[in-house]
Amino acid sequence: MEFTIGSTRLWGIGILPLGWATFVGEPADRFANTVVDARKTGLFAHFADLADALLMPDLNEQQQLGKIESFFLRDAPRFGKEDPRINAIHEVLVGVQLPHVAEMAELCGLNQRTMERLCRRHFGFSPKVLLRRQRFMRSLTQFVLDPSMGWIGALDSLYFDQSHFVRDCREFLGMTPSEYAAADHPVILGFMKERMRAHGSAVQTLDAPEPG
Repeated sequence: MEFTIGSTRLWGIGILPLGWATFVGEPADRFANTVVDARKTGLFAHFADLADALLMPDLNEQQQLGKIESFFLRDAPRFGKEDPRINAIHEVLVGVQLPHVAEMAELCGLNQRTMERLCRRHFGFSPKVLLRRQRFMRSLTQFVLDPSMGWIGALDSLYFDQSHFVRDCREFLGMTPSEYAAADHPVILGFMKERMRAHGSAVQTLDAPEPG
């Protein structure tokens, strides 16, 4: 996708798995890899008031931030009690480099069938896909932040070889690593570097869960 925009400002609100369970309450795998118009999808209608508030022309940035904080702390509906198993899975995903689902289940203290169900409902994907995605994102982030490493230097230790990584790249990005490297990335590169500086994590998939 190629697009051009002029000078602009925008808010991006990233919802972690526990946040999805709390503020959406629907199976995440129903919406994986999709883009929806929240005003036309009833499941997200409760976010419309926040969107309208942020579009008010007389609010400055700090006031807009206050609206966002107020919405999630007080106004947004909540769907059920927090399930500690969600953060247990999340912590293992971002904290340990794991090659197999069985090891992941053991560290989470869950049987594989229960973990599969929780992952699909709250993370949007199966445990196997989540582990592959983490491995891929660790590698991609390394390369984007420091292209001088080359793909070989950026590869996660869990990749068997470069062809193993190329297969994941084709699946997750729809192109080869060389095709990705040859393209310009003015938006994502600036975003990832600034996010790394300010937040300590370049992409949301590598964010740790908030402490309970």
